[in-house]
Amino acid sequence: MEPVASPLTKGYHEATIAAMATPFGESGIGIVRISGPAAEAISSSLFRPRKTPLPLASHRFTYGEIIDPEQGTPVDEVLVVLLKAPKTYTREDMVEIQCHGGYLILQKILDLVIKQGARMAEPGEFTRRAFLNGRIDLAQAEAVVDLIRAKTAASLEIANQQLRGRLSEELNRLRKALMEVLALIEAHIDFPEEEIDPISVGQVKGKLEPIAQGIDKMVATYEEGKIFREGVSCAIIGKTNVGKSSLLNILLREERAIVTPVPGTTRDVIEEVFNIRNIPIRLLDTAGLRKTKDPVEIEGVKRTRLKISDSDFVIVVLDGSAPLDQDDFEIFQELKDKKKLIAINKEDLPPGICLSSIREQFPIDPIVFISALKNQGIDELKEAVYKLLIHHSFMKSPEYTIVANVRHNNILIKTNGYVINALDGLDRGISPEFIAFELRSALDSLGEIIGQTTPEEVLNLIFEQFCIGK
Repeated sequence: MEPVASPLTKGYHEATIAAMATPFGESGIGIVRISGPAAEAISSSLFRPRKTPLPLASHRFTYGEIIDPEQGTPVDEVLVVLLKAPKTYTREDMVEIQCHGGYLILQKILDLVIKQGARMAEPGEFTRRAFLNGRIDLAQAEAVVDLIRAKTAASLEIANQQLRGRLSEELNRLRKALMEVLALIEAHIDFPEEEIDPISVGQVKGKLEPIAQGIDKMVATYEEGKIFREGVSCAIIGKTNVGKSSLLNILLREERAIVTPVPGTTRDVIEEVFNIRNIPIRLLDTAGLRKTKDPVEIEGVKRTRLKISDSDFVIVVLDGSAPLDQDDFEIFQELKDKKKLIAINKEDLPPGICLSSIREQFPIDPIVFISALKNQGIDELKEAVYKLLIHHSFMKSPEYTIVANVRHNNILIKTNGYVINALDGLDRGISPEFIAFELRSALDSLGEIIGQTTPEEVLNLIFEQFCIGK
């Protein structure tokens, strides 16, 4: 068998690719997708329409059967849709075969398509062709993955905003503004007898400063965007028997953790995901932090400390019916530099804790009184978590472009560095050639996000994240 051609080799666009576009398992419908110059010919060699004669009309479903050409026997009843370029996902000729959603049926049809001359698509190759053929830019291509992986309505909206081109529009606006400034600078370079005078410097700065401010605004949305896109991890911390597992169960609305009056019941870290106002939160119920000789509990405490360091923030659970003790103060010391929220549990019992002592330990951290047993104060706890994580509420501002991708954010920060260097150079009166160099670097940097100047190895890393068939 000849090796499959890499997308980097000559003839990449000449290959016809195929893959299952639906996941493994049983379902009502499964889809085999074909794209490339031979898509129509391959499907015609396998498809026998019940009524409509070949060739098929574009963008119309046709009912019939897939036939095994070697045996002449039907494989499955199907609906086939031919999609003629350029009005397709990849801007190539495409065919989608909709069959019954059993794995063996899908695999059989895919095998027949491969035998007829297609090759297996690589991860993300359909979307990569859409990008290479100019249907979408790179930022929109990345949004496809985010759309598929979205876990909340907010992360879905961010992905949809990016797929619709909102981010790309803003980036192209910034690039156009940079090009105008660069043209102004290069005009002075081309005509050295007309040196940049103070008025021209002021004009250039007047154009560059709004660009730097616009990039800063986009970077400012990243932390919030990342939280909605990827979620956060939260460790529930406290000494033994303060109600950590009870709190986990009430937040999840199910008996996920075992709750008993016996200290040290939770020996390992329990992880579950829920969401607060569209923020995916991975909750970690941890073993109580205390000194113990039990080897299993010692291992649980060790794992708890690791989870504390890895988590984005912690909920510190205290027993509101008892005074603080040495175990509490040792926990406070471990969490001194951690983002945290204090949940004083057992609000249904007579108070025994000193609030002023807690406030001395946590002068700026939010404090919420709850009863995990009676389901009291839980809504207030959720609201406090939301306020702890979200400060600007960019999601409520339609004029803002939300940046949620770490690659995009890093490039924007790098781009702004070039713009700031140019502004600094204008203040110091350095040669216009150096200013132009910084602005060209800024343009190239922004181009990396939308795919105009993106290195091939970066493209490979991006599309490797896709599933095969997308």
